[in-house]
Amino acid sequence: QVQLVESGGGLVQPGGSLRLSCAASGTIFGIKPMYWYRQAPGKEREWVASISNYGTTNYADSVKGRFTISRDNAKNTLYLQMNSLKPEDTAVYYCSGWGTWGQGTQVTVSS
Repeated sequence: QVQLVESGGGLVQPGGSLRLSCAASGTIFGIKPMYWYRQAPGKEREWVASISNYGTTNYADSVKGRFTISRDNAKNTLYLQMNSLKPEDTAVYYCSGWGTWGQGTQVTVSS
């Protein structure tokens, strides 16, 4: 079983940047696709970005051009670089992979 722990969230002003990390531990074997999701208050959880076994990335239209998903397989860590943040990006961000979810990290974009 794999455990995922997100970190790096916080309060940032509009136009600012944050870098989220998702550290995997436990029984890890093989390279699997990984995902970032987010859930804003009163909204359904939505997919944000994904990265394949081989590094192919995909993004939701709402974050395309602003967010970058990456992974360091040697460190078992997933990243989400978030630039040009908007208030609408405010949400709890979750990483997912190996059939499990992290606990989430809060991102608040406000002036």
